[in-house]
Amino acid sequence: MRLRINRELALLLTIAVASASSALAHAQAAPPTESAARPEVALDYTYVHSNAPQGGCGCFNMNGGNATFAWPLGSGKLALAGDITIAHAGTVSTSGDNLTFSTFTAGVRYLPPMKSRSFQPFGQVLLGLAHSSGTLVQGANPGAANAGAAFAGSFGGGLDLRVNPRFSIRLVEADYLLTTFDNGTNNHQNNLRISAGLVIHF
Repeated sequence: MRLRINRELALLLTIAVASASSALAHAQAAPPTESAARPEVALDYTYVHSNAPQGGCGCFNMNGGNATFAWPLGSGKLALAGDITIAHAGTVSTSGDNLTFSTFTAGVRYLPPMKSRSFQPFGQVLLGLAHSSGTLVQGANPGAANAGAAFAGSFGGGLDLRVNPRFSIRLVEADYLLTTFDNGTNNHQNNLRISAGLVIHF
């Protein structure tokens, strides 16, 4: 399990290095304009607060990373957006079960026009699939028959701080993340996801 997680994080780092190299090379070839809306990729640290186990809250925390993209439409107030999140908890229950949790979602992002070029808030709605693995769902007593693929819906927003035309810092992104893994009661989980990291504009 640890080897699998390391490979996934290594893949995210590889994407980050490749994206940064591409952005720097393009910046040298053609300086961008300040006002033009441009595609972007964000690479973030992600914290997820979840309640997957049955009964009451059963809350636990997961840590990981996510990669998001946004492709502006028209004037740039709207953008197509996508997100890949991978998070892990080494111990979920008193039995010592572990869980690796992934979501693959896409949807629409809204970027309100701002007088200041330094800060850019956004709101988004993303829908897609969630996948889970680990002893919590794949052990001797599997906890979710649909661990391989369940519905995921993400509703939230964030705030970026522009450093220069090519880079921004994602100060915070906060999302309500709904998943529908089987749990023997209501078959849904109310997750809170908080992220922060680097945004690369192309």
